[in-house]
Amino acid sequence: MTIDRTARRTALAATATLLLFGSAATAADLAPLQEPVPETQGETLEALSPWQVRVRGLGVITNDSGSVDQISGSGLSYSDSVIPELDISYYFTDNFAAELILGTTSANVYGEDAIAGLGKIGKTWVLPPTLTMQYHFTDFGAFKPYVGAGINYTVFYNQSGSAASDLDVKDTFGTALQVGFDYMLNDHWGLNFDAKKLFLRPEFETTIGGTTYTGKAKLDPWLIGAGVTYRF
Repeated sequence: MTIDRTARRTALAATATLLLFGSAATAADLAPLQEPVPETQGETLEALSPWQVRVRGLGVITNDSGSVDQISGSGLSYSDSVIPELDISYYFTDNFAAELILGTTSANVYGEDAIAGLGKIGKTWVLPPTLTMQYHFTDFGAFKPYVGAGINYTVFYNQSGSAASDLDVKDTFGTALQVGFDYMLNDHWGLNFDAKKLFLRPEFETTIGGTTYTGKAKLDPWLIGAGVTYRF
C-alpha cells in the first residue's frame, strides 16, 4: 500500500508540473509582440520662433520724373544711393508673415528740361519705413520664395536748398509691391534677395529767386537688396 501511495503521489506531482509548464508556454505563445522602446534621442529640434531679422545692402533707384506747377515743360531728377537696411519679420503661420523695413538715405534734387539750368535744386534725407504682408511658399526645400504688398510712410528731413533758397518736400503715404526669396543654409541662417517697388509721389514747395514754387516729385523708387537672414 505504501508503495502504491508513493507511486500515485509521484504521478500527480509529474502531472501538475507538466500542466504548469504547458500553461506558461501557451501564455507566452498568446502574448502580443511589443514594439521595442525607441532609444531616447539626445537632442530634439526646437520649434522656430515667429521672429526673423535680415540685414541687407540696399540700392535705391528712383524714377526721374516730376514737375514744377508754375513752369511749363519743367522736369526733375534725383540721385540714387546704396544704403544698409534692417528688416524685422513676424510669422503668423508658416506661409503668412509681416515685414517692416528700416533704412534712411539722402537724395539730391535736380532741375531738368525747362529748368535744367538750375542744376542741383536742393537735398533732402529720406526715411521710408515700409510694412508689407507676405505670402511665403514652403514647397521648395531650402529655397523659400515670397511675394508681398503693403504701405509706406516716407518722412523727409534735414532738407536744404542749393539753387533754391528753401526746399520743403512733404511727408506722404505710398504703396509697395515686393518679391524675393530666402535660401536657408540651416534652420536659422540664410541668404536673401529682395526687390520692392514703392509708389511714392510727394508734393513739395521751394523758393527760388524770392518766388515760391510748388509741384510733385514722382520718385517711385525701386529698392533692390541682398543680405543675410536670421530666424530665431
